[in-house]
Amino acid sequence: MNNIFLITKREFLTQVKKKSFIILTLLAPILIIGFGAVIGLMFKANESHNTIEVIDHSGIFQGQLKSNDKLTYLFVPTVTEKAKVDQLKGNETVDGILILPQLSNQNFDHLQKESRLIVNTKIGFETKQRIVSDITNVIKKEKMKKLGIAENQLLSLDKSFELKTINVSEDNKEDNDLTFGVKTGLSMILMYVTFMFIIIYGVRVMRSVLEEKNNRVVEIIISSVKPFELMMGKILGVTLVALTQFTIWIAMSVVGALVLNTGFSSLQDNIPGGNEEMMNKLDMTQVATQISHSLLELNFPLIIFVFIVFFLLGYIFYSSIYAAIGSAVDNETETQQFTLFAILPLMLGMYGSFSLMNNPDGPLGFWLSIIPFTSPVAMIARIPFGVPVWQLVLSIVLLLGTTVFMIFLAGKIYRVGILMYGNKATLKELWKWIRG
Repeated sequence: MNNIFLITKREFLTQVKKKSFIILTLLAPILIIGFGAVIGLMFKANESHNTIEVIDHSGIFQGQLKSNDKLTYLFVPTVTEKAKVDQLKGNETVDGILILPQLSNQNFDHLQKESRLIVNTKIGFETKQRIVSDITNVIKKEKMKKLGIAENQLLSLDKSFELKTINVSEDNKEDNDLTFGVKTGLSMILMYVTFMFIIIYGVRVMRSVLEEKNNRVVEIIISSVKPFELMMGKILGVTLVALTQFTIWIAMSVVGALVLNTGFSSLQDNIPGGNEEMMNKLDMTQVATQISHSLLELNFPLIIFVFIVFFLLGYIFYSSIYAAIGSAVDNETETQQFTLFAILPLMLGMYGSFSLMNNPDGPLGFWLSIIPFTSPVAMIARIPFGVPVWQLVLSIVLLLGTTVFMIFLAGKIYRVGILMYGNKATLKELWKWIRG
């Protein structure tokens, strides 16, 4: 244990003292935020404002088609239709002409058939759908007048039925759409973090082993320690590196969220009409309160416990595989044929877990969260929705037992492979090393 501790300490200090680690740890959150901002600016820069001239032969659309910041309607006299169409090509001030025919005998089918939009440039899908939606709303109002239906009556008819759901297995708690959305969001975040953690830092273990093997440093190290101690020290050392990095990122995220929240509140107060407009559209305070209430209803001690257990066991399980791969090959090119065996089960567990959102207690969710190869991500995806205790215990026992067994197998491969040079490892060779 003392040797494992010393190797873990050495691996940890070696990694965290690298300039690349310090730069990546400090800049990664900033780069992610900056990348998101650039993507947002790209979408913003690609937005267009279209000006559409409207020739309304029916007379029912005048004043009903409302312009906005992305689309402007300009009503022109019907007698200018031919001239406007002839002059459209090359006209840089107008993007299209919307021609709406005469409405005869309330024949809306004929109106739809004869209506047309003539353009001189590419009109985006969103713009076209907005025009269609605006026309549809006007026609809808006209049909309501014909049928003698008031607008408030139609709104009453369109009002959806809200069904309150009470879950007796969760102490009669109300399970509404917002609560389900919060659970789904938390589930996906925890699952994705675990998946990325295992992939990124598992590969780091493999590369560390491969680097020392190629530099022949390992020959000196194993003269003092056992190969198994070296392997476990590397895995635990990289684990501490990852936890350190995540701790710093979480702290930066919390501080950043507090700063941005204060800054956003001050900025919003100084925008003329900003608060009023936002509050008219959406009561953000109420939504935030509901989300906070939904989060507080979750069993966070259990969620945190399960996350840590499956997070660490899953990482050690797959890191032992990556360590074995790193010891069995001579270069990174050869790792490709073996890393697929580690990535595929994780991908199967992650993508299979997306279907758990609709039925967390279904057979697929059960088996994905029980089988050790997929349980590190699948069980974490299920836990916010609630998992029976017996399933949780069974999954932990199976994952723990399989992890110990995998460490044993990886240790046998590591013991032989770490000193093998110029001999391309095959599955047959690996089997011999395991049996030896």
